Amino acid sequence: MLYVFLSICCSVIVSILLKLAKRYQIDVFQAITWNYSMAILLTWIFLKPQLHNLQSAPFYIYSLLGLLLPSLFVMIAASVRYTGIVRTEIAQRLSLFIPIIAAFLLFGEGLTPAKIIGIVLGFAAIICSIPWQKERYQTQKKPANTWVYLLVVFVGMGVIDILFKQMALFKAVSYPASLFMVYVISFVLGMAGLLYLFATKKSKFSWPHILFGWILGIANFGNILFYLKAHQALAKDPSIVFSAMNIGVIVLGTFVGLLIFKEKLSLLNKIGIALAVIAIIIIYYPQIF
Repeated sequence: MLYVFLSICCSVIVSILLKLAKRYQIDVFQAITWNYSMAILLTWIFLKPQLHNLQSAPFYIYSLLGLLLPSLFVMIAASVRYTGIVRTEIAQRLSLFIPIIAAFLLFGEGLTPAKIIGIVLGFAAIICSIPWQKERYQTQKKPANTWVYLLVVFVGMGVIDILFKQMALFKAVSYPASLFMVYVISFVLGMAGLLYLFATKKSKFSWPHILFGWILGIANFGNILFYLKAHQALAKDPSIVFSAMNIGVIVLGTFVGLLIFKEKLSLLNKIGIALAVIAIIIIYYPQIF
């Protein structure tokens, strides 16, 4: 379970870094783009992708992921900034229900009573996590309808999860090689956007943004690396890894958000956290025991 714990820590560290980005006046888009350059390097070093048989690779999935990953990363950063770490982590973790619903609607898989109850509780948790009431005293100006960020994160993460699952079905290309290609495309598209911003003088090259992005990339890749190692170490118990990872991120994210960043949660929000944990347990209880 050490790898699960390390993966949880890296996931929450990503959210912490995104929370700190505004405080240190970091250009989030630039940091996210450079994050993928570090992810490319670390994937090459630690996962050693074998870049052969790429002629049969699903480049349309790579391209979709390459576009969606940095775009959603920007939305996650905005969600962390305006709704907090706790609510954003819940939205990300509960996105696991979208692939379950997709499997039922698109691929004809059956829905068990446990899955139905889990999905209902999951959506209830999302609704409870939305910041319905406005704060009386705000230290920063926030846009209206911040719940939209949570919705985009929830749906976006679910779509990305479906695409990653589809990518894994192409056995002719190893998963590390596919992951490497996705990171390369994400970085290329991000750099294209940065070059446009540089050319139009809407942004400028700055080392602090790059260094912040590399630190973000280390934490982002660490999350993936330790998660894969956890599945390898507990190959016979994948459900334990998956449920422990999601529950652990919600719990640790809540701890960090409340105690370190002093995020304010209503009673309804706290009920949402409890429902999120219960929903994940119900979904995976039959597979764990």
